[in-house]
Amino acid sequence: MLTMKAHLARSMVLAVATVVFFAVPAAHAQSRNLAPGFVNRPVASKIVVVPPDMELFSISAGGVQEPKADWTQAAQTHFKSGLAAQSKMLGQTAADLTERDMDEFAQINALHGAVAESVFLHHMLGNALKLPTKNDQLDWSMGDAVKPLRDKTGADYAVFFWVRDSYASSERKAAMVALALLGVGITGGTQIAYASLVDLRNGRVVWFNVLRRASGDLREAAPALETVDALLKGFPALQ
Repeated sequence: MLTMKAHLARSMVLAVATVVFFAVPAAHAQSRNLAPGFVNRPVASKIVVVPPDMELFSISAGGVQEPKADWTQAAQTHFKSGLAAQSKMLGQTAADLTERDMDEFAQINALHGAVAESVFLHHMLGNALKLPTKNDQLDWSMGDAVKPLRDKTGADYAVFFWVRDSYASSERKAAMVALALLGVGITGGTQIAYASLVDLRNGRVVWFNVLRRASGDLREAAPALETVDALLKGFPALQ
């Protein structure tokens, strides 16, 4: 669990990144979602949907993010329902991973979070943060770390999710109103989510999408479905 100081530092970095991300033209961002040479998944391929690495927070009056376990549990349920509604698009699943399975694959899920944030910062944002060695292409991999997941499920691909959602507390909302009267603006909650399609044969990230916005609510069923739909927009079809 991150310390309060780490939460504040991370929030500042993500806030700056979010502002820059919203300045990137949509068409430019969409052209960067696929790895070079990858367009579709083979019809006979199987996919495993990895339960999301997800946590929800309440933002205090002072801007500290406080984890909310009950919100996270509800969000996990709603997110799972949203994925079930997308079963036709996702295609044939190889296996359903249980909570016990996720204990076994916790390090793989954590690795995805690190890789996904790197993709966002150095590829989706581009600009001064892009890496010259990547040639402005989606060229990231999780390497051999995903092999145990393929061995257990027999899947060809895995789709990973990393989600952090925060909401302004009543005290934070009051502070926002009071400071607005003085001409000072402070932020409320932010929904941040990454989705990655990974080829389990080689660990290559072949598709990536990101949501970073000040809207959305995973605590409720209907808005959670919208979040899943938005996050899976442009997901590679079977062909």
